[in-house]
Amino acid sequence: QVQLVESGGGLVQAGGSLRLSCAASRNINSISDIAWYRQPPGKQRELVAGIGVRNNKHYADAVKGRFTVSRDNTKLYLQMNNLEPDDTGAYYCRGKYGTVTIWGQGTQVTVTS
Repeated sequence: QVQLVESGGGLVQAGGSLRLSCAASRNINSISDIAWYRQPPGKQRELVAGIGVRNNKHYADAVKGRFTVSRDNTKLYLQMNNLEPDDTGAYYCRGKYGTVTIWGQGTQVTVTS
C-alpha cells in the first residue's frame, strides 16, 4: 500500500512564504496525477495545484502567480509565496497509484493578517 505524507505547514503572517512537501512510501514517479488540495475551515476541499500525466502543471485561479508546484524523484512540493489569510486551511497531497486514489493526512497552514 502506498502512503503519502505531507510536511511543511505552519503559522505565517500575510505576505510570507511556506514550502510544503509530500513524500511517498514508494517512488514518487510511480504515482500519477499528483496534486495539492486544501480545505479551508468550514468549507469543502478544493484543488490548489497539480501535475498531470504529461507533466503539465495546473493551478486554481486563486493561487496563480503565487504558488508553484514541482516534483523531483522523491517528493512533490508546493512553494507558496505572498500568502493571504484566505489560504488558511489543511493542505493535502493526492495521487493515483494504478487505479487507486491516495490521500495524505494533511498539514495545517494558518495565515494571519
